[in-house]
Amino acid sequence: MKLLIESMNYCGGIEGQDHPPGLPESSDASQSPPEKFTAAENDESVLARENDTTHHRHCRRNHPPLATSQHLGASRQYWRDMILGVNDGLVSTFLLVAGVAGGGLGSSDILLTAISGALAGAVSMCAGEYVATKSQNEVMNGEIALEKEHVTHCFDDEILELDFLLEVIGIPKEPEMLHQQLLEHYRSHPDALLKIMIALEFGVIEDEQRSPAWAGFTSCLLFVFGALPSVLPFIFSGDEPMKGLIAAAAITTMALLFVGGVKTWATRGNCVTASLENLVIAGCGGAFAYGVGVLFDSVLH
Repeated sequence: MKLLIESMNYCGGIEGQDHPPGLPESSDASQSPPEKFTAAENDESVLARENDTTHHRHCRRNHPPLATSQHLGASRQYWRDMILGVNDGLVSTFLLVAGVAGGGLGSSDILLTAISGALAGAVSMCAGEYVATKSQNEVMNGEIALEKEHVTHCFDDEILELDFLLEVIGIPKEPEMLHQQLLEHYRSHPDALLKIMIALEFGVIEDEQRSPAWAGFTSCLLFVFGALPSVLPFIFSGDEPMKGLIAAAAITTMALLFVGGVKTWATRGNCVTASLENLVIAGCGGAFAYGVGVLFDSVLH
């Protein structure tokens, strides 16, 4: 939606004007209605407006839920970090405890291993996400700086490129009026041209840049939460590590199903498919890790 707004900058990007230059003033329904009715309006026009409003509300009520749901907003940029953090904590820590449990370690040794793995994984996740996000931002800032140079020194080439990109986003050259008016607007406003080229070429706008610190903190914190189902059972398993492993497997399974379901709230996907996908990946990994542990234990002993 923001991309469309940028591409239609001519509609409201010029401060102090109600309509773009070169376009006649319009009295259609797209303009903001007056706050109060004038005395000249008769009862019939008032009734027509009320009927339009009632019809609009009726249509909204009869749309499918997805059509009227809200966008994720600013949190959209960090769903990758949230899902990566909690999933990695759930899967990697369970694989770790499954492997050492298969190797014959006792509950206290498995607990120490799980805690060490959880802390190491959380720190690694935080540092990795911080550096990766910061690097990505620096790459994008470099691209934007280069695009600014292109707009400054190769202005006509950028206009030609915009001419092509407008067609890509659904603004055809025929009829020419809208297409040419957009080109003329951006030709007259280099700052607006830079913004639209950044949005169309790189798919980003200024207020959607990710924060490296927030990305690192989010993934770190959720990694710790994801590790808990594989850590806590061994606090209470005593001298029976297998009971701790079974409990860890059960809690991790429920957590994976839950995370898969939560993810579909954001993706609007299939809850069952996403949950089972999470579960199958972790289950196969856990079985493999436990088998490797058993194999090493038999070789060493």
